[in-house]
Amino acid sequence: MKNVAIIGASGFVGTALLKEALDRGHKVTAIVRHPEKITLKHLLLTVKVGDVMNVDTVKDLVKGADAVISAYNPGWTNPDIYKDTLKAYTSIMEGTKKAGVNRILIVGGAGSLLINGVRLLDMGKLDESILPGVKSLAEVLYSLQKNEKELDWAFFSPAGNIAPGERTGKFRLGKDDLVTDAEGKSHISVEDYAVAMIDELENPKHHFERFTIGY
Repeated sequence: MKNVAIIGASGFVGTALLKEALDRGHKVTAIVRHPEKITLKHLLLTVKVGDVMNVDTVKDLVKGADAVISAYNPGWTNPDIYKDTLKAYTSIMEGTKKAGVNRILIVGGAGSLLINGVRLLDMGKLDESILPGVKSLAEVLYSLQKNEKELDWAFFSPAGNIAPGERTGKFRLGKDDLVTDAEGKSHISVEDYAVAMIDELENPKHHFERFTIGY
């Protein structure tokens, strides 16, 4: 059993991660802005409210955890999503270090994945309205790759399309290239994304790098 802190546990991906971790017997501290959104009751679940923009708050929230999983997202409709994402991840990383936690898994974005050497976000296929959020997560990855040599991190990019679906436990993992199926589609259910993330929590295989998933 791991003791894991999940930041953003009430969000789209965070909810799936929370359920998967609890179903597999892990002790979870769910760190959220709106605790009323978590209706799940479980003996292994503790819900905490906190502002992840504050380093010392993050330190107090995650202290004692074996690992942190961050599914932080300031909201796709937030006009300051780019700035808030970068600020929050700076705080989350520093707070995790100050808490003495050595492992962090980050719910990344697909925009920085490559197709024939070109980033998905540079191909003109993404809706303009989400580009600030997509670009901010790409910047988080590049900052980690360039600067973070102390905290053992992994940045887990989903497939191009992540949506509610089935938990099959059958998928393929990749590294920096978009994973596509035989028809050229890149997709994954949020349930299977959560399976792979909790697999990584239990049996770490990716250190100081990005990895990705798809069918």
